[in-house]
Amino acid sequence: MPTSQFRLFLLFFISLFFLSRCEPNPYREGERLYKTNCANCHMDNGEGLGALIPPLAGADFLEKNREALPCILRYGLQDTILVNGKTYAEAMPGVQALSDIHITNILNYVNQAWGNSHKPYRLEEVQQMLARCRK
Repeated sequence: MPTSQFRLFLLFFISLFFLSRCEPNPYREGERLYKTNCANCHMDNGEGLGALIPPLAGADFLEKNREALPCILRYGLQDTILVNGKTYAEAMPGVQALSDIHITNILNYVNQAWGNSHKPYRLEEVQQMLARCRK
């Protein structure tokens, strides 16, 4: 009987170990989603593309427009914007296929990547922001 209890105990901890290894990492998920949906224009390093596409690395726009960022990701941006003192007029397409969780993960990745250190988003916060901008 003690041997079977030990085996059960061992099996439980091995299962727990492997399940914990499968837990998603939101930062890595945000990075993967960024590279798939954003890096083509904003570049892998977040530096943007010259005078056409604004940088995300060190961008004052991120903090100044925190409330609008989820809507910009989902629905795009047609307006002229000012980033770090430079004007950008290129339209940005939205990605409506992104879920609320995907948007949260992308924003949290961008807010912590490339030396950025902005307050993280909570899923509930992103959902409230998206509800205000639904088109």
